[in-house]
Amino acid sequence: MSLASRAALVTGSTSGIGLAIARALAKEGANIVINGMGDPDAIEKERASIEKEFGVKAFYNGADMSKPAEIAAMVADAQAKLGSLDILVNNAGIQFVSPIEEFPVEKWDAIIAINLSAAFHAIRAAVPAMKAKKWGRIISTASAHSLVASPFKSAYVAAKHGIAGLTKTVALELATFGVTVNCISPGYVWTPLVEKQIPDTMKARNMTREQVINDVILAAQPSKQFVTSEQVAALAVYLCSEAAAQITGANLSIDGGWTAG
Repeated sequence: MSLASRAALVTGSTSGIGLAIARALAKEGANIVINGMGDPDAIEKERASIEKEFGVKAFYNGADMSKPAEIAAMVADAQAKLGSLDILVNNAGIQFVSPIEEFPVEKWDAIIAINLSAAFHAIRAAVPAMKAKKWGRIISTASAHSLVASPFKSAYVAAKHGIAGLTKTVALELATFGVTVNCISPGYVWTPLVEKQIPDTMKARNMTREQVINDVILAAQPSKQFVTSEQVAALAVYLCSEAAAQITGANLSIDGGWTAG
């Protein structure tokens, strides 16, 4: 499969799943815009590495995914720099773990904005050109938490359920335009996001680090293994292929059997 003529924007792609998806798309020949937060030197290193390793154009846009105007401007910037925007991957996400009665209102607002509303704003901006071109791929990183819940993650679970619903709705709207819209729902992937929530979960559940990893995180996954970022990225690449042209409105689990039970 070749994506040599394609242009992709991957949000939240300076590390973890997003970076793996950006690199996998670039490996297939797609030109890329990456987005996210982090150390500027580290981000530039990743951007330059994508260009050097895969021989594609790679740009960075630091749009704040909690700000609708910046998201729309990023989509326009990607279209201008790459000539089009064929593939949109909504991956940006944050997490916070707390009992509902103690959940800070500002954390709820931030998670809904970045994990859910950001995808709406990006899709809204990208769709007109995809419809005109009669080709597009919109992929959102959901979560096993788009299908099932866990305690102390009210905002995250609500946002990911929202992503699943948004995916289905937009898929129906674009079904006759050659644009597919899907979400991928990983189980626990060993990323900075997962690592950072361990201390909060230790506090909320009064557990040690090892107990959280084995009795909370991997307890949910029958395979007893973390999903890898590269496995998620491979599924995203497949969804961009012509073989996947009739997969739309789907919520694809990659969770070691978590949601089978």
